[in-house]
Amino acid sequence: METSKKSGERIAKVMARAGICSRRAAEALIESGKVTVNGAKITSPALNVTASDIITVDGKPLEKAEETRIWRYHKPAGLITSHKDTSGRPTVFENLPKSLPRVISVGRLDFNSEGLLLLTNDGEAARFMESPLTGWKRKYRVRVHGEITPEIIGRLKKGIHIGGIKYGSAELTVEKKQGTNTWASVTITEGKNREIRKMMEFFGLSVTRLIRISYGAFQLGNLGKGEVAEVPAKTIKDLLGKNLDFAKNAERSKKNAHHKRQI
Repeated sequence: METSKKSGERIAKVMARAGICSRRAAEALIESGKVTVNGAKITSPALNVTASDIITVDGKPLEKAEETRIWRYHKPAGLITSHKDTSGRPTVFENLPKSLPRVISVGRLDFNSEGLLLLTNDGEAARFMESPLTGWKRKYRVRVHGEITPEIIGRLKKGIHIGGIKYGSAELTVEKKQGTNTWASVTITEGKNREIRKMMEFFGLSVTRLIRISYGAFQLGNLGKGEVAEVPAKTIKDLLGKNLDFAKNAERSKKNAHHKRQI
């Protein structure tokens, strides 16, 4: 099928908002030939679709997008944030209540980390919440083997380079010391892969426990390990609605401006 410039939205975006996967994963499904539009297989995500188009993924009709829903999940240590793991490790999604619809995670927590993991049925919402451009703060409690000195706190506040990668400002506050261990609160806004562990290791500190306690305005609160709680629709609207609409409109305007420049 040839690419189209008709009105509507990019097919990967529509798939993401239907909650089956992220936009990037949707593009991969399309390129692998697992998506059809009106009975014809497509291999390029450069296609706009409308509500009248019939889309299938792996032979199954794509469900219409639902209202954005978000859940707070207290991830225990020892689960990988993935739908499948090639090493056979247990996954977050295998351990969620069967009553939940298909969801994707907002970012990740690594295998040994625990605490707040947001889940949603809306791939576009997940993409927005993950973006460092939103400026949302992620707050953690971390236990390290060793001492966190004022020098370390100051250098992390300014941001550091590790292996050629720039890590932005991190706010550290020492909470208490227990023998050779130190508990601290850490706040970051980027959420790069294993960011806190790498920063601590850079200063010779070994992380022995890492717990995320908040993500933006969403809090872990008193949620027990393995428990899931849905965020009320009103709360989603208050915390996310206007921001998400603004982000989508801004992205649309950016694409339109780019298209005009090409013309």
